[in-house]
Amino acid sequence: MVPEQGSGSGPEATPDRDLVIDVARFVCLALVVIGHTMMLSPELHPDGTVTTENTLGNQHWFEPVLWVLQIMPLFFVAGGITGLQSWRRLRARGGTAFDFGQARLLRLIRPASVLLAAMFAGLWAARLAGVDPQVIQLLAAGAGMPLWFLAAYLAAQLNLPMFAALHARAPWLTLAGLTALVIAVDCLRGVLPLLAYVNMVFLWCAVQQLGFIVADGGLLRLRRPALVGIIVGSNLLLGLLVALGLYPGNMLVNLNPPNLSLLLLAFSQAAALQLFRPVLGRAASLARVQRVLAVVGRRSMTVYLWHLPLLAAMSGLLLLTDVPRPAGGTPAWWWSRPLVLLAVVILLLPVLALFGRLEERPTSPGRPRTRPAAAVVTAAVVVFLPVADAAVNGLTLGLLGGGAACFALAVLLLGRVPARDGAAAAAEGPDGPLPRPPLSANVEP
Repeated sequence: MVPEQGSGSGPEATPDRDLVIDVARFVCLALVVIGHTMMLSPELHPDGTVTTENTLGNQHWFEPVLWVLQIMPLFFVAGGITGLQSWRRLRARGGTAFDFGQARLLRLIRPASVLLAAMFAGLWAARLAGVDPQVIQLLAAGAGMPLWFLAAYLAAQLNLPMFAALHARAPWLTLAGLTALVIAVDCLRGVLPLLAYVNMVFLWCAVQQLGFIVADGGLLRLRRPALVGIIVGSNLLLGLLVALGLYPGNMLVNLNPPNLSLLLLAFSQAAALQLFRPVLGRAASLARVQRVLAVVGRRSMTVYLWHLPLLAAMSGLLLLTDVPRPAGGTPAWWWSRPLVLLAVVILLLPVLALFGRLEERPTSPGRPRTRPAAAVVTAAVVVFLPVADAAVNGLTLGLLGGGAACFALAVLLLGRVPARDGAAAAAEGPDGPLPRPPLSANVEP
């Protein structure tokens, strides 16, 4: 799931907020940042060429650990939980699918547009300063690794109202249908390799659909032995598919383009979330934990978008210095990772201060006024084209500039999310009417 923040001042702002989801999001975000510090490893060779390797991905002994640490499916499960509740809230207030798309797009592209513009300006300035184009391309490619997430998450969220309607009629049949589509694409990807990227829609929508089932209490009714059975069974099936050679054992390789292995991980992680809910709930009840969640939750998208570009920029600058750089995968390299993580966190602090407010819900005063459906659809297409291109072909300096322009155009097309009438808002309360399923999950405006 994408990192999302609440509409209030923090997790404690909404009485019915499910703090366990906030804890899960925080853990997922922390693991993503930590994992990326163990992946990007550029090296300057004596002949002046620069190469990079995914150090973590090349450690075969680490592959079993990645089955646990590959938590992107849990992001989308949580996104399904919160997204379904948000859609129900909006629909209860008379909102439409286009209103939902407008709000979701703005929440993603406002912080992302500034990132793309800053990256383009910085890398173009570096090129004018005489930095080797190979280094610039290396930095652009490394910093653009998370952008596939924008394409996948946008596809899932913009289709959420449609799949929510199917979920209301036949939840398990809808999930089974999406799973069948995922398997069909996996079967054909050897003949048509580009077809594999279609699973960026089918696979992540299926995982999001699993989040719908969790949100409506589909797993809450299961006892511990059943949850443990789901965890063990899904991992055994995944292990069998890997042993048969149908999928790689490296879950980083399986991420882009995604395949059925990630859906199996999603079942395991969704069951684990419910299994450990009492423990996570006790941790979330601590005031100190809630304060951390309040701070990080409001700026989680900024952390996700900026941490890897900052890491890539720092790594690129270090190539130009005489600072010792141990070879990737060596003991010295592993011991240097905590320092790299600390440096990234320090670099993030001014970025969060400058750009973190872009994550806040952009509202306009006065009576509600939605954008025309054509404007929302156009904005979605304008945004999706560059991020899909980056996900498939990698990020380049030219694509950075084009993407920044596309995102800026989309922001202009979408305008601002209209505020509700004051009297109506007061009558409904701070969050409006919400149908309450068995699990009151975090809700977004």
